[in-house]
Amino acid sequence: QLVESGGGLVQTGGSLRLSCVVSERAFSIYAAGWFRQAPGKEREFVAAISLYGSHLLYADSVKGRFTISRDNAKNSVYLQMNNLTPEDTAVYYCNVAMDINQVSRRNIRATWGQGTQVTVSS
Repeated sequence: QLVESGGGLVQTGGSLRLSCVVSERAFSIYAAGWFRQAPGKEREFVAAISLYGSHLLYADSVKGRFTISRDNAKNSVYLQMNNLTPEDTAVYYCNVAMDINQVSRRNIRATWGQGTQVTVSS
């Protein structure tokens, strides 16, 4: 149901754009979001976007650097990541929820995908 892509290895200060394709049924009714899990840490909320993109929510650690967007015609949600630092190194996942607040609370509605690895070198 969820297929993430776009990760890779970049240097500090670099950029990456992640993509996630969601099943049509889920994407047409839910808010969407991105999460990340670094080694030895719990999965954490990164960013959320409402069904039609009018409301956005970001974790404090990524505000001003990351931008979430979605294309409902393509059942896809994106995460543009700029000015990356080694602290952004993690596996990144997408998921859906009833609204952006539920996304931020990890009250997600789909089975997790495999994620995409982002590694930022110093």
